[in-house]
Amino acid sequence: STLLEAIGALAGYDEAGGGKGYMPIDHSRAIDKSGAALAETLRGHWLPKVTAGWFFRAESFYSVASYLDQAAIDAHAAPPDFLSWSHGEGFIRFFEERCRRQGIYILDEPESALSPRRQIELLRMLRRMDLSGTAQVIMATHSPLLMACPGARLFRISRFGLDPTDFHDTDHFRMMRSFCDDPDGFLAEALYEDEA
Repeated sequence: STLLEAIGALAGYDEAGGGKGYMPIDHSRAIDKSGAALAETLRGHWLPKVTAGWFFRAESFYSVASYLDQAAIDAHAAPPDFLSWSHGEGFIRFFEERCRRQGIYILDEPESALSPRRQIELLRMLRRMDLSGTAQVIMATHSPLLMACPGARLFRISRFGLDPTDFHDTDHFRMMRSFCDDPDGFLAEALYEDEA
């Protein structure tokens, strides 16, 4: 998340997320500022220069959605009203509306409100974006479903830097596979290991 925040800052996005020109509702106590500090030590190379896209942060979705509603009302337009839906449905509607154009899309834990079925919907959107050839997605995720996006390059952050990896080799995938292979055995080990 800190690395994505730094990339977002380099691309000109607010640390709370949003698009170009987003003027956030006060988020001073809700958002970690370490990404902005990291951005000062990085240098971005954009060809062409990033001018469109979105920085999505699950933790500031409410603030961003509230801002978008108010901006629409101020412009005498219908607000997108993402917050009137369930949390997951609001996320999906947001992605459907905001991730259609050419640009760079930085997604920080987009799966946080999404059921596995909704994660598959997001996976389809990511695939369409990839096939369009006009969008780049940089994402931090804990979801094995999203890690498995065809054509994605997956990196693990280690103390040595960014290491290329395969989603099959991630702890998240291995844990989910272990659960799916033997739910009862997995739960017995996970829940009662301290009692042994």
